[in-house]
Amino acid sequence: MSADVAVSLAVLAGIVVLSDVTRRLLARALADTGLSEYVVELVSTFQLCCCTHELKLLSEVGGIEPGLALTFTYLASVVHGLTFSGAIGNPSGALERAYHAKLSGSRALRRIACQFAAAAAARAAVPRLWGVGLSRLHARHKLFGFRCTSPIHAPLHEAAAVELACAFAVQTVITHTQSVQEKYRVHAVAAVITTAVYAGGSVTGAVFNPALAFSTQFPCSGHSFLEYCVVYWLGPLLGMMSSVLLFDKLVPALSTKPSPRHLPTESKKKA
Repeated sequence: MSADVAVSLAVLAGIVVLSDVTRRLLARALADTGLSEYVVELVSTFQLCCCTHELKLLSEVGGIEPGLALTFTYLASVVHGLTFSGAIGNPSGALERAYHAKLSGSRALRRIACQFAAAAAARAAVPRLWGVGLSRLHARHKLFGFRCTSPIHAPLHEAAAVELACAFAVQTVITHTQSVQEKYRVHAVAAVITTAVYAGGSVTGAVFNPALAFSTQFPCSGHSFLEYCVVYWLGPLLGMMSSVLLFDKLVPALSTKPSPRHLPTESKKKA
């Protein structure tokens, strides 16, 4: 393992540990104020975005092997799932919970505001961490002004479709593993996330999270803000909605539709 990878892994571990300590302390301190869920959302989304920035740097600038990058993606997804303490970390997920009345509309909007605030904070904080020059990779990235280019390598409608498909797959597995024990569920979700990154990473980076994309992809040159919105905001939102509507409306409707052989006798005679 190269020194750059070792340093990045240490940075990732440090981010997770510091975030977990902060999350626990603030949640305990604000337990009686009703603000703890928003603090947890802020810290958890900040953790997610910071870790993704570092993994993105390793993959795109550090040039690590794709298999190793996918392994890190899987492990990071498991760690996030085990440490988030009820945070969602994804605006699409907050809207899905509001639709299913698990969150009120106002609470969902406040959580989304926390997610984007944390995404912006991570976007500003990570370059300062890289600026310390903990590794040659960090120093080289600083030398080039922390420059990044758009990961979109397809026409916008195709890129949006990829983000839609990734969000659909992840939302579907989240929905259908609700009854599974958390220690097993996080591995199922992480496996689907890793598969989605493998399948769509070369086209869009496979982010399928509007807040995370705002932090990691929007600063990159190559496309306009509106184009990024279409791919990284509209695509995942439609993917989540497609999954919810399919399994909440369409599948139940098809499963309850009577077949011809079960029609009443009078209906058969008329036919």
